[in-house]
Amino acid sequence: MSFRGQLIDRAARRKARVVLCEGEDARVRSAIEQLRAKQVVEPIVLGGDGLDPAKDRRLGKIAQFLRERRPDRIRDGVHALDVAADPVNFGAALVALGEADGCVAGAVYPTGEVVRAALWAIGTAPGMSLVSSSFYMVLSGSETVLTFTDCAVVPEPTPGQLAEIALAAARDRHRLVGDSPRVAFLSYSTKGSAGGPHVARVQEAAAHFQQLAPNILCDGELQADAALSPEVGERKAPGSPVAGRANVLVFPDLDAGNIGYKLVQRIGGAVAIGPILQGLARPMADLSRGATADDIVEVTAMVALQCGEP
Repeated sequence: MSFRGQLIDRAARRKARVVLCEGEDARVRSAIEQLRAKQVVEPIVLGGDGLDPAKDRRLGKIAQFLRERRPDRIRDGVHALDVAADPVNFGAALVALGEADGCVAGAVYPTGEVVRAALWAIGTAPGMSLVSSSFYMVLSGSETVLTFTDCAVVPEPTPGQLAEIALAAARDRHRLVGDSPRVAFLSYSTKGSAGGPHVARVQEAAAHFQQLAPNILCDGELQADAALSPEVGERKAPGSPVAGRANVLVFPDLDAGNIGYKLVQRIGGAVAIGPILQGLARPMADLSRGATADDIVEVTAMVALQCGEP
């Protein structure tokens, strides 16, 4: 069975309750039909023919919860109810309060609003200071799946943030793909073949990651060909624990990550599943606003798998 087929089957075994915040969108409605037909998750639909947060019995509870989480952002009780009635805030709060296992939004909402709602209601996981994202790239003509991170959230990560992004992606790799992470910190240099502040930043990130996760295989800095090609990896980085066989590619900044995934998708013919938010205490996904119904089904399946044990 293909990776994408396995993804759906594995998610269905989780029997997760996942909120879909944009039930008025035709693509989301089509995805919900598929999710129900295949029993991938138990969808909790907001908007459209689903729940109306403004009329839901839990609105007051959620308003109070959000007010307690961020009192500086709430003017008064009426404002709290208005904020809680926003579907993306309501959905994130359902997850935070344990009334849903995960949440999916972003077909209509921009990334900034989805991430803000997730941080407000759910917050970051223990040991994490930021939210980032990964795309799971299913390569054309094979069942190879690569994690590309970060491609959607953090524009210019510091070395410490880059290490944390890599750690979040590595932890999700086992849940979502089922194998062990092999992390490559990417650069235009391989093991000192070039210098400069950009190279030094990646080297520092890789060193910090090794301190954070000494049991996860990693190396850096590596050029992309050294990370992926066994022949090139052996020539450029002999003895590297991941060169030539990396499956988690850590891009140095958002420009590189976003450009990289789109080139592999559009020119290389890979299927890009994501973006998948990582680093949250409980799972919430940010869809691309260009997502198809099939994309939404697969991202929802990924959210269901994020609910599982590492």
